[in-house]
Amino acid sequence: QVQLVESGGGLVQPGHSLRLSCVASGRTFSNYAMAWFRQAPGKEREFVAVLSWSGGTEVYAASTKGRFTITRDNAKNMVYLQMNRLKPEDTAVYYCAAGGATAEVADSYDFFGQGTQVTVSS
Repeated sequence: QVQLVESGGGLVQPGHSLRLSCVASGRTFSNYAMAWFRQAPGKEREFVAVLSWSGGTEVYAASTKGRFTITRDNAKNMVYLQMNRLKPEDTAVYYCAAGGATAEVADSYDFFGQGTQVTVSS
């Protein structure tokens, strides 16, 4: 099992930045690809970004590419999501996920955290 705990969410104005963190415990963190998903009210969970176990491959959703950056620190069992130039449509609960491949589909991931709320509003 891998336990994931997200933090860093909150209320932020449009155009501002926020950094989410996710700490992992349990199985060897460095074996997993790490991803972020989000889910807005009334919508399905959607892919945000993923980073391979080595950090050599990163993939972003079209809606976040160029504004969001995913990074990881395997020594600290941490993965981060730096979100810049935030928009109201970025409002959602953000989830950290661990899986065996750099996939963009939620079903490909074995473990999810409980999520952290991000609200972008003036």
